[in-house]
Amino acid sequence: MLPRLLLLICAPLCEPAELLLIASPSHPTEGSPVTLMCKMPFLRSSDAQLQFCFFRDGRDLGPGWSSSSKLQIAAIWKEDSGSYWCEAQTMASKVLRSSRSQINVHRVPVTDVSLETQPPGGQVMEGDRLVLICSVAMGTGDITFLWYKGTVGLNLQTKIQRSLTAEYEIPTARESDAEQYYCVAENGYGPSPSGLVSITVRIPVSRPILMLRAPRAQAAVEDVLELHCEALRGSPPILYWFYHEDITLGSSSAPSGGGASFNLSLTAEHSGNYSCEANNGLGAQRSEAVTLNFTVPTGARSNHLTSGVIEGLLGTLGPATVALLFCYGLKRKIGRRSARDPLRSLPSPVPQEFTYLNSPTPRQLQPVYENVNVVSGDEVYSLAYYNQPEQESVAAETLGTHMEDKISLDIYSRPRKASISDVDYEDAM
Repeated sequence: MLPRLLLLICAPLCEPAELLLIASPSHPTEGSPVTLMCKMPFLRSSDAQLQFCFFRDGRDLGPGWSSSSKLQIAAIWKEDSGSYWCEAQTMASKVLRSSRSQINVHRVPVTDVSLETQPPGGQVMEGDRLVLICSVAMGTGDITFLWYKGTVGLNLQTKIQRSLTAEYEIPTARESDAEQYYCVAENGYGPSPSGLVSITVRIPVSRPILMLRAPRAQAAVEDVLELHCEALRGSPPILYWFYHEDITLGSSSAPSGGGASFNLSLTAEHSGNYSCEANNGLGAQRSEAVTLNFTVPTGARSNHLTSGVIEGLLGTLGPATVALLFCYGLKRKIGRRSARDPLRSLPSPVPQEFTYLNSPTPRQLQPVYENVNVVSGDEVYSLAYYNQPEQESVAAETLGTHMEDKISLDIYSRPRKASISDVDYEDAM
């Protein structure tokens, strides 16, 4: 009776104990490691050689049956959530099973989405590689990355990957790629956009075109010549340099692109070839040469022309002024001599036209004459003047012959009612 009673008391203790499954941590976050442990509260010495296996929703995990009572999961994800248990097999091929444990994996929403570029700063040379890197500071699980061009939002590419960064590549940047870009990331908690990033595609200048603009069809000395240089392609700002026979004249900038001009007051030395150069920091380009030819007098000719003009004016206006003053005095005198005879108005001298002839052969001009006044007294006054060419100066060569006006005044007496007598004039040389 006593042995039977001892058997009934020890039976529960002699039976294999129930298995326990322990997960650490019990509420894991996506991407974090998890350790599963299959534990027997009371392990007998005969059960020291147990084999263990772990399961989730009916599927075994890891390598299958193993002597280790632990299973290490390097990173657990949202889709790994489910019902877990473990089993142990004794040497007698008896299988023990733990109770089921529900493990729920928590996902972290994406935060702080940003867009960066490679090369940095958002500036890329035309033809180079451009990479748009979308990043999140936090976020777990599969993250969907989307890239957009322009504020309207033209979708360029979509990637789904389990990482905090993703890249969109433009192998060869072109001028049309210059735009604003942004990216969006989401992992099931709603989209989170980045800020706008402006991309500038730097374009080297093309070969510029030089245009010369003069105020007349045939440029002349002292004209203001405009040199206009323009590169049809190239990122601003552009600096232009202007040259005459490879000698620097000056520079002008175009902060917003386009062309620039430089003004030059022409001198006798400015005939020749002109060119310009455009540079925006990505390489300089030189224009083709433009030739400007114009005929100018030498320095001696210019000086003689100036002195000749002055001499001509003095030679013409000087005697004419003296003659007019003399006639004015005679008129006052005649007015005092006789108040009975009305005076006739003094005619104006024949107008003179100053002509500078580029001819080596002087020509003889005929005199021009006119009665000045007829009064009731015994005197008749006649005014005669003619153009006589000066002797041509040797230094002036063939530049021109300047005319000097000669004026003569003849006074003669006649009876009160007699006709006007002839006046003799000296022939012009």
